[in-house]
Amino acid sequence: MNKQAILEGLLYVAGDDGLSKAELSRILEVNEEEMMKVVEKLKEDYNKECRGLEIEVYGDRIKIITKSDYVEYLKKLFSEETSENLSPSALETLAIIAYNEPITRTMVDEIRGVSSTHIIRKLVFKNLIKDVGRSELPGRPILYGVTEGFLDHFGLSSLAELPKIEEKKEDDISLDLFETKYKEN
Repeated sequence: MNKQAILEGLLYVAGDDGLSKAELSRILEVNEEEMMKVVEKLKEDYNKECRGLEIEVYGDRIKIITKSDYVEYLKKLFSEETSENLSPSALETLAIIAYNEPITRTMVDEIRGVSSTHIIRKLVFKNLIKDVGRSELPGRPILYGVTEGFLDHFGLSSLAELPKIEEKKEDDISLDLFETKYKEN
């Protein structure tokens, strides 16, 4: 069993949040010292091979990040994207964050039903959302909220100006479906 490959896959799936040393030790079923040897070996492999990614240790968390050598190319990618309008999925993600802030990426994913990692990165880069703290949930995930840039972009002075969302009761929905399908002309 190749623990470096497993570590690489775990870090990739964890995304921006990375994983704690304790989480990795538990998952790899090794003590922390042995786990750090696997991390160091993977770091060496990433540095030997001219890759665009690297492994970094930030305090107790280990992450895969983009190498700083390639920042100029990443800026080109994101500067091209900033000129585009917001996609429907970006608008959906923004609405979820605005109506539910502070909220974790995982909570956004659960509401949307798909991963929001890439969209959240873009929205942070565009200064529409920001890190507003850490949740008390296990792993202490990042909490996101909207920025002043969000308010400016949508011409709002505060979140109180967001349209109210009316929740339909299940009985109302089934009655609506019945009436629209079986309504006499």
